Amino acid sequence: MKRFISQTRAVNVVKRFTCDELVESLTAYLEGALDQPAHEGVRAHLACCEGCGRYFEQFSATIGALGDQPQEKLPAGVRDRLMSAFRERHRP
Repeated sequence: MKRFISQTRAVNVVKRFTCDELVESLTAYLEGALDQPAHEGVRAHLACCEGCGRYFEQFSATIGALGDQPQEKLPAGVRDRLMSAFRERHRP
């Protein structure tokens, strides 16, 4: 007797990540912004990749140490010069 998966039943496929893809997705992972297959893919990669596991620990420690710093305001003149330079650089 053959068994088939019902076409109406969703199959949750875990996304496989390369190390580069993991690095690009880490912020979204920490913010809870990944869909379930991608979230599980990051978890699976972190569980089996020692280098990415260390990177994740360092990244998390940095956020923990610096994440709650009070926001500094730039003096108006500095902000205006930065915005002007940005606009100049991005003109078509």
